Amino acid sequence: MTTELRRLRNYIDGEFRDAADGRTTEVVNPATGDVYATAPLSAQADVDAAMAAAEKAFPAWRDLVPAERQKALLKIADAFEERAEDLIAAESENCGKPLGLTRSEELPAMVDQIRFFAGAARMLEGRSAGEYMEGLTSIIRREPIGVCAQVAPWNYPMMMAVWKFAPALAAGNTVVLKPSDTTPASTVLMAEIIGSIVPKGVFNVVTGDRDTGRAMVEHPTPAMASITGSVRAGMQVAESAAKDLKRVHLELGGKAPVVVFEDTDIAKAVEEISVAGYFNAGQDCTAATRVLVHESIHDEFVTALAKAAADIKTGMPDDEDVLYGPLNNPNQLAQVEGFIERLPAHARVEAGGQRVGDKGYFYAPTVVSGLKQDDEIIQNEVFGPVITVQSFTDEEQAVEYANGVKFALASSVWTKDHARAMRMSKVLDFGCVWINTHIPLVAEMPHGGFKQSGYGKDLSAYGFEDYTRIKHVMTSLG
Repeated sequence: MTTELRRLRNYIDGEFRDAADGRTTEVVNPATGDVYATAPLSAQADVDAAMAAAEKAFPAWRDLVPAERQKALLKIADAFEERAEDLIAAESENCGKPLGLTRSEELPAMVDQIRFFAGAARMLEGRSAGEYMEGLTSIIRREPIGVCAQVAPWNYPMMMAVWKFAPALAAGNTVVLKPSDTTPASTVLMAEIIGSIVPKGVFNVVTGDRDTGRAMVEHPTPAMASITGSVRAGMQVAESAAKDLKRVHLELGGKAPVVVFEDTDIAKAVEEISVAGYFNAGQDCTAATRVLVHESIHDEFVTALAKAAADIKTGMPDDEDVLYGPLNNPNQLAQVEGFIERLPAHARVEAGGQRVGDKGYFYAPTVVSGLKQDDEIIQNEVFGPVITVQSFTDEEQAVEYANGVKFALASSVWTKDHARAMRMSKVLDFGCVWINTHIPLVAEMPHGGFKQSGYGKDLSAYGFEDYTRIKHVMTSLG
């Protein structure tokens, strides 16, 4: 017997639709490797329809007073809580994520973030009106940008969608959102929920592949393109958007340094770093995967980290003892395996280093030591459950190694010396510096990096402002 596949559809102008040409792509559960659904492989006609719907809906949504947009977002947050188990199940099937951790770590944060941006909708601050030329008063207006083309990644499909649509809608923009082609299910469910609350055309979802995303970015309608993805994808988006000067918001790769000094509580640091490195199978741009340890405690630290890795479990979503599930797709599994297979002779695999099981895309918690600064695995993003360890001699070398990569998203410093922590936080060239912790995020604080990690901020008032534009109005007093 064959099981009938679930049929996912685009959400355009308030209704669910198949792709105009009927094409679909298969959706695979990474925990099993089995196809469980089909989704539209959207082309130009579908993108055109979604952009037209968003453009038509924009004036009315823009002109709502902020309190009305706030009400809509608060209703969305409430509805997400009411449909929590449905969303959790869809995300777990999307990604193979553990059900319990998705329930405790992701859904509450998403709801909180939507409520934060609901409040931000009513805090459109700017400089006060004033006279800067005799007889003339200047006023600053902060306005929505227009239609926003948004592309979300496969590592956190639901949460990254929230980071995109919540500030955009709060500011008065309309949205066309594309999930990754490997993880469309939870986004389509979100469209069902959001579509029941906002006017048609305000929020649209188009599923598809890279060509679909390219068509969205190249489309003349959007005033802004926002993407969370790879550096290569970000560069392509920036290049394409430059042709008609779209505003661009990019959250790209990461290679977070975790700088551990000799006065650190090793047991506590290992416990927290291992969780921050392996959570979500290391598929996190801020993951604690590049550890720099002072030479005096290097061997002790590596031994403790390898033991912690051996105690961490990966497995099926309904197993309450697992910290993380599978890698998202076979290409990502092959990428992680490739990094380990290509390790230089001086590297040592202290734990893991192999696939787990013969079904799904699971990979063991891995620790690699003995590495040099110019090694491939140090310089490039693995995006898997692999923690590398290097040693450093002093603070100056720690900074040199930490900053010596092309990414600049997140970092952390582990020390009991407050002055040293402050010095490090000043010189570390990353958008976030955690001290004696790694990976916590709150809605009120910005998330975003420098260099090839992209530009623009998610979360916080800064993330909200990214979805607005500034207009100067000057009036004569005569």
